Amino acid sequence: MTAQLLASELANLIQESKRKHNDLRQAAEKSLEELKSLRASNEVQTSEELAQRLNFVNPFIIACGTKNVKFTGIAIVCLQRLIVSRALPRARLSQVLEALQQATSAGLDVQLKILQALPALLSNYSADVKGDLLVTALNVCFILQSSKNAIVNNTSAATLQQLVVSVFDKVVAEDKSGAEQPTVGEVPGKDGNVALQAAAMDAYRVFNDICLLTEGQRPEYLRVSSLVQTFGLELIESVLTNHAAIFTAHSEQANILRMRVMPFIASALRGRPNFATSVRLARILYTLLRRHLAILPTESGDALEILTHLLDQDTTVWKRALCMEVFRGIFAEHALLRRIFMLYDAEEGQKDILKNLTATFVRVSTEKPTIIGLGHQSTIPVATSNNGPSSDQVMLEASGVTGIISSSVGSDGDNTGISSQWSTMRVPCIDQLDKTDAPTIPESYVYSLTLSCITSLSEGLAKFILPLTVSSEGRRKRGPKPEPGRNSPAPQSDETHEKMERSASFKRNPVPVNPLTLESHPLYAEIKVCAAFIEECWPAILATCSTFLYAALDSEYYHGLVRAFQKFAHVAGLLQLATPRDAFLTTLGKAAVPPNVLTACTNAGPARPPPSPVAAEGSGNIFSNARGLLSVDSLVSPSLLSAEKQRQPSMDASSATLNTRNLLCLRALLNLGIALGPTLASSWSIVLETLQQADFVMFSSGKAAGRTPLAAKGPDPQAEQEASTLLANFSTEIRAVETAASRLFESTVDFPNSAFVEIVGAVCNLLEHAEPPSEASSRPQSPPSTGGLRTPSLSSKRVMSISVPSSTVPNQENQFALSKLGDLASINIERLLAYPPDVSGWKRLVTELIDVLGSVSDTAPVRARAAETLVRILLEEASAVASQPDEVRGQIQRRLLETFRDSLIPLQAAERQVSIARHAIDVDIHKIILEGLKSLLENCGESLISGWELTFEIIDTIFIERNIRAAAQDDKSSQHPNLLTRAVKLIRPAFASLQLICSDFLPSLPNACFLNLVDTLYKFCTQDDELNVALTTVTFFWAISDFLSANSKSTSITEDMISESGEQALVKLAVQPFEEGSGAALWMLLLLRLTSVAADQRLELRNSAIQTLMRIMSAYGESLSPEAWSVCMRAVIFSLLSSAERELRAVEKSSAKDKGEDEWKDTATVVIQGVSDLFGSHLGLLTAHQSFPAIWRDLIDHFQALLDLEILDINTATYSAVRDILQRCVEQEKTSIEKDSLDLAWKLWSQEIPVPKDGPDDKTSDNQKCLLVWVEALLPLYRLIQVDFTVERVRRMLTLLRDAMQHATPGAYASDTEYVTPLQGKILEVFRMVHTDLHGVPSAMIAQVAEFVSLAFTQEDMAKATSEKRTFVAMSKESMSILQSLIVKSAAERDIYETGAFANALSALAKPVILKYQFKIVTKSVQPWRVATESALEVLKAALPRLLNMELPRETVQNIWQIIISIANGIISAELAAPTAPIADIAGDQAFDISSYRQLRELIIPTVGAEVVLDETRKAYAEGLFRTSIIHSPAPAEAAVIYGGTGSDPVRLNSFFKQRNGRTVDPAPTKRSLMSEVCLEELFSLVEARDDDASSPTLATAESAHDQHVRLARTVAPYLILRCALTLRGYVADQPLRGRMPQPLSQRKELSRILQCLIDLRSESDSIPDAPNVDSETRKHLLRLYPLLVSAVQVAGTAGDGKVLGLIREALNVVGQEFGL
Repeated sequence: MTAQLLASELANLIQESKRKHNDLRQAAEKSLEELKSLRASNEVQTSEELAQRLNFVNPFIIACGTKNVKFTGIAIVCLQRLIVSRALPRARLSQVLEALQQATSAGLDVQLKILQALPALLSNYSADVKGDLLVTALNVCFILQSSKNAIVNNTSAATLQQLVVSVFDKVVAEDKSGAEQPTVGEVPGKDGNVALQAAAMDAYRVFNDICLLTEGQRPEYLRVSSLVQTFGLELIESVLTNHAAIFTAHSEQANILRMRVMPFIASALRGRPNFATSVRLARILYTLLRRHLAILPTESGDALEILTHLLDQDTTVWKRALCMEVFRGIFAEHALLRRIFMLYDAEEGQKDILKNLTATFVRVSTEKPTIIGLGHQSTIPVATSNNGPSSDQVMLEASGVTGIISSSVGSDGDNTGISSQWSTMRVPCIDQLDKTDAPTIPESYVYSLTLSCITSLSEGLAKFILPLTVSSEGRRKRGPKPEPGRNSPAPQSDETHEKMERSASFKRNPVPVNPLTLESHPLYAEIKVCAAFIEECWPAILATCSTFLYAALDSEYYHGLVRAFQKFAHVAGLLQLATPRDAFLTTLGKAAVPPNVLTACTNAGPARPPPSPVAAEGSGNIFSNARGLLSVDSLVSPSLLSAEKQRQPSMDASSATLNTRNLLCLRALLNLGIALGPTLASSWSIVLETLQQADFVMFSSGKAAGRTPLAAKGPDPQAEQEASTLLANFSTEIRAVETAASRLFESTVDFPNSAFVEIVGAVCNLLEHAEPPSEASSRPQSPPSTGGLRTPSLSSKRVMSISVPSSTVPNQENQFALSKLGDLASINIERLLAYPPDVSGWKRLVTELIDVLGSVSDTAPVRARAAETLVRILLEEASAVASQPDEVRGQIQRRLLETFRDSLIPLQAAERQVSIARHAIDVDIHKIILEGLKSLLENCGESLISGWELTFEIIDTIFIERNIRAAAQDDKSSQHPNLLTRAVKLIRPAFASLQLICSDFLPSLPNACFLNLVDTLYKFCTQDDELNVALTTVTFFWAISDFLSANSKSTSITEDMISESGEQALVKLAVQPFEEGSGAALWMLLLLRLTSVAADQRLELRNSAIQTLMRIMSAYGESLSPEAWSVCMRAVIFSLLSSAERELRAVEKSSAKDKGEDEWKDTATVVIQGVSDLFGSHLGLLTAHQSFPAIWRDLIDHFQALLDLEILDINTATYSAVRDILQRCVEQEKTSIEKDSLDLAWKLWSQEIPVPKDGPDDKTSDNQKCLLVWVEALLPLYRLIQVDFTVERVRRMLTLLRDAMQHATPGAYASDTEYVTPLQGKILEVFRMVHTDLHGVPSAMIAQVAEFVSLAFTQEDMAKATSEKRTFVAMSKESMSILQSLIVKSAAERDIYETGAFANALSALAKPVILKYQFKIVTKSVQPWRVATESALEVLKAALPRLLNMELPRETVQNIWQIIISIANGIISAELAAPTAPIADIAGDQAFDISSYRQLRELIIPTVGAEVVLDETRKAYAEGLFRTSIIHSPAPAEAAVIYGGTGSDPVRLNSFFKQRNGRTVDPAPTKRSLMSEVCLEELFSLVEARDDDASSPTLATAESAHDQHVRLARTVAPYLILRCALTLRGYVADQPLRGRMPQPLSQRKELSRILQCLIDLRSESDSIPDAPNVDSETRKHLLRLYPLLVSAVQVAGTAGDGKVLGLIREALNVVGQEFGL
């Protein structure tokens, strides 16, 4: 490519030079021929061959000399190509450079090509271009640099810089070569002349001339007359930047800097250079300070002083900005900063560069408070504009250029505060090399740079010091990663904030090493420099930070400031510099909780008054020095604390809330506490008090989010948005603070004991014990003056401005302190367990908590919190020690329980004088401690091996001290007074612990503590405030008894234990757990305690005690010896019965009889039931002992005494006990109860019925249950004494049972209609059970049962009986079956007839039969009359055959037959008009009656015709048949005769043969027509003649059945004739009125039946008297009816009724035959 290009360009050159420049043409042609003669195959070979041909460049050199543009252009292109390709002959370099210099006057393209060729020339021919050649090359650039063309000018400037740098590159190469080369000359140095080699000499000359040219002097070697100063400065900077090492290695170069550059910069800065010059001067100075401070110490110090002076004194904004930008760079390199301090401030006699500079920062930061928005707390910067944005600003914003503030700098201060939007420059001033005039610089730019310096300073200190504080072991473990706890305390961003748990690696963080102790460290000198720097400069840095901390900063700047603040304090703390550390902590604490916010919260009341202005004492020297700025409060003028205004420049003073920035400061403070924890010592108070105050403010404001105020008025949407964002992040920051606070206290786990005790003491010092109010100052107090910036006083807390007394302040603050005490203890559980109390801090911690909870001056919430904290600590300790060995665990457990006990001692002091309100607080505290004890037992009871006696001591603290053993020795007849408790609220918490012990931890309880347990249980039983607790306590006696019995094989209770000394012997034996009989004595004491409780005045309690006592004795009775039983019966059981009797008699005499009697009734019932169960369960054991008869006698005596009280419930319980005991006797295979004992039982039972004396009509109480158990008691008693059960006893029993039946109240049963009541059933069961073998017993039984049968049917007022549920219907029905059974079984007994029992039984059965439908009670089951009918038939079947053969008194027999006939009449009759008839099953009942009657007829016919039977009886039977046989209702006149009365003389019935008036109304037939037909047939049957040999039962052999039949027929015949006449008469009277209409079917059927029966009947001849003048044997009945038959013939003929007429004619034919016709 090179050859082709050269050939082409030479051809062009030849072509162009043909006419005028012959020499040029010829030179070109030769060069072309040479080019063509080359044999090289590649570029490299071509270049090498061309470099050997010296004349090849001739045409190009000639062309440049012609000044022809075309020729020059072609030549420059070729020369450039040759230079780049290294094809230029080295011998022709001088001529080439001259040619290039001649060509500089050509056009733009040529000039640019020249500039492109020069760098390659110096690069490719560096060894040759030196000396004059170098000067020539540089001159070419200088010439072009003076061009007016901007492109050439700028390009030449860049090329010149490149060439100058290349010159120094050659020096570097020369130095590296190390070859000994000859020097070319000497130049002056600091210590004399210096010999230099060629490259060094060139560099020296070039750099020195550039400096001279820049200063405006003539150069020594360069052939240039002048140089633009700014460009010269740029060249100097370029050299210094690219080859800083040369100036260090070459003293001649350093000398130039010392002699020329630094003096020039100093003088220039002191003058008034323009912006462009100043920028370059600053850049050079910054470079020199960074890289050449060591070789220019004096000059650099002067320069720094100049910069500081300019910053402090100059008013030009851009100059100050340049100075600050230089300082920003310096502060960004902490190593440089250390070197500066080491060179100046640390050296004696040197200038205090950094100290003055930091003081200048203070003055700068405070010079214009309005611009930075300084107030009494940090605000958000606000951008405002009076006339709206300028056009330039709009244009810039529209073009997307951000960060450039284009508004003019004016006094109106458009923007307030420091913000990244307007307080920064997109391009710093020091980098704006293209500007000749200063740009517009924001007023706040200098302050933002100041902030950057402070931030960089802190960052540098932290980066240097923090790694040195980690121990070597820690560094090996963690590696290069920064430790997340103490080494990185800066506030984290909200997004990366993570919640940490206690299990985080706090134990991996050792106590930080103080770097000042690392004397052998290679950086020890620099460590000392850092410490000295902090000692010297911290006041100014603190003042500057404090100023900005209360200025208007955006979030970015504020976070950076807080981070810097924190890191500086962190470094100071790590270096053990207490004064600066505490000062920074204090200031950060004030920023976290501003005093005005704290005061507002403290003074907050129902209506918040405006806060009083803060006194600005000592503000006269605020701006005089940095020290006066520590008190930020003094910067706030009173006018800023006015009432709330909309958008006021400073914070609303009435706002009593923290904002997000306050929380950020608080988090930084907490992080410092985490990082410096073990080293803070007494300074912990700063951190903890601030945290305490923040907690109080948050409590007072309800964690309300405070809005960060704006710095000024004005509509700034972005500021508003930032404020809203901060407000939205409030909750996040709250969580971050909470996490930091948690980490702070968690980090104490790694503290040494001494450090931990210090923080415990600091937390304890936070507690404020309220004192009686003294004189209160209404003037707000400001923090004490810091004067000479000494360490803030830590002996007292930060004073709050309190104008109104408020209990909320100490209350909430103490709550906080107590909470943190608890946290410290929880986190350091292992420490508290592992070390003695004095060493670990346990004693101080516990003592403080006990003091607070017992203090009468503290508020209730504080005392409660102290108690809760103490309990929580104790519980955690107990849980943690559970896994320890026994010897360690026991000691610590005892210490914990002693702490529980000691915490209650102040509350129990006898001299403690408290009000009612404070007593209530004491009770609440007491309750918390007791609940803590319960929790300890719940969690650690299984592992508790020591201190059980303390547990009972703590539980017993709720009672007023009282000697219960002395009380037990009192007279047993006196009632023990109940124990007094300190408060009712304490009973349940204390009882909960006791409950746990009894239910879960009895096996863990030492033997010696069981007596304490029993005594404590007794106390809870006898307290009178909580009945439910007392009731539950009673049940624990059972648990203890069960446990004691399980641990002892036998219970050996002897008479010696219960001696005249009372319980003393038992107590003495019980407290010796290893003595024989100790368990038995303890068990007996337990029973005696329960016995005492059983006499309590509270019903439920004593009943529960009694039941538990009985349960205990019942459960363990088998293990008792007979002697033990004797003792227990006498001391316990009979004592209970006696107390019940005594109390019942006492209550009966008292005024509160009703309630007391009812309660003691219940108690006596429980006692009796318990005694019953006890006897029943252990009867075999009791009866086997010789003392049983005496025990039985005593028992019966007690029962008798209870019955003498005549109390229904007591009677019920007593007989229930008797029943149960006797039943167990029955159930035993072999009864061992003697007859005398059973006689006592019979005597007890048979004395009287157990009902009140008020009589049977007493309805006030239900005696059903009492009578029921009384009857039930008879059942087992009868089985036991049935052998000796005489008739007299039976009669007594029956009498008592009858009385019981009559005296029984209806009770709660629904009715006794369908089912018998339990009492009735039991009484009937007795009747079924009693044996009737004994003479006289059956008759007595039958008589009594007959009475029971008739009870239901002898009620005078059945409706009243039904309403009172005493109908006896069901019992009557049941009694019928019993009665039937008794009579059937005893039918052969003559006694039952002679005594009238049988007659009574039949009479009782006859009543329901006769009543039938007239009985108003209808049952769902079989009706009583049916049951009675069936029973009567069965009884007669069994009794009549025996009755006929017995020689019984006549009257007895007549009475019996009279009852039998009444039964017969009752069977055939039924009152269909009765109320119950319509609902009855008449057809079914009729069929039943027909069947029953036919059975009865077979039994009594013809015996009823016997002579012994009264005629009235037979007549009643005949009349009953007559009346029942009437099918149709007779006419009224006839009815009066028929139903007018029984036993009417039939002669009076002759009127029936007379014709009566007819009636047109046809009566309906009766519903029992079948029964009527049966009775009608029976009438015909009884009159019908019979054979003489017919056999039937007879009463006596002397009287035949025929005689009985005739006698019966004679009685029945008149009623039969009358019955037939009644029907014929009605036909004769009624049928003519019907005319030819037929007779009703039923009447026609009745008439036909009667006529047919009359025709067929052959009556007994003696039954009907003979008719006058007619002799007839068997047809007398027709003769008597002849007149009616004649009349009927006429009527039948007239009516045309052929059938009736035929029957009548047939009857008349029979009559005619009798007449002999």
